[in-house]
Amino acid sequence: MTSLELAKEAAKFLENKKALDLKLIGIQDISVIADYFILATGTSNTHVKALADEVEFQLKQQGVAPGHVEGYRSNSWVLLDYGSVIVHIFTAEARQFYDLDRLWQDGEILPLPQAE
Repeated sequence: MTSLELAKEAAKFLENKKALDLKLIGIQDISVIADYFILATGTSNTHVKALADEVEFQLKQQGVAPGHVEGYRSNSWVLLDYGSVIVHIFTAEARQFYDLDRLWQDGEILPLPQAE
């Protein structure tokens, strides 16, 4: 699976679980951190955890596991690091506070896959 395919799959799972303000950002031309960032907002701490669980579960079903997971206990910002794809799931307050949308505004906003 290519990094773009992985990013689109993760975004699709988030969309299916009703993530808000979902963005898929190509950062390969401006950073060596990863090829793609996914930013998503959950409606509550419980929703953030459920979104992270869903992405992790569904990708593991396809044989892809995160190399690192951060923030799982706080439930206000969970980061799933898949190497070339990093998934950020926030509460609305955490997303506004950390403002990754602004920090990565030079990245390429890609179209989202259709939810199933």
